Amino acid sequence: MKEDQMERRIGATVIIVEENQRIDSLNKILSAHSEVLLGRQGIPLRDRKLNVISLVFEGTTDEIGALTGQLGKLPGIRVRSVFAT
Repeated sequence: MKEDQMERRIGATVIIVEENQRIDSLNKILSAHSEVLLGRQGIPLRDRKLNVISLVFEGTTDEIGALTGQLGKLPGIRVRSVFAT
């Protein structure tokens, strides 16, 4: 099945950033996959030295897997996703 015929899914991802030096790498990955991102919210938790980023996306399983897979490979980054459809 061609990618344009593949089912598009809607979901959300929560990213916990424990190492702030990884923010630049994370932002580059998000920019490279901006076509599937519908929304993004970042919350700095300075007292705990963490950042929480939530993403809402719509894309094929391959597109979403590429995004979350790259994010999950970054040291100091935890990624969890859920799909609505």
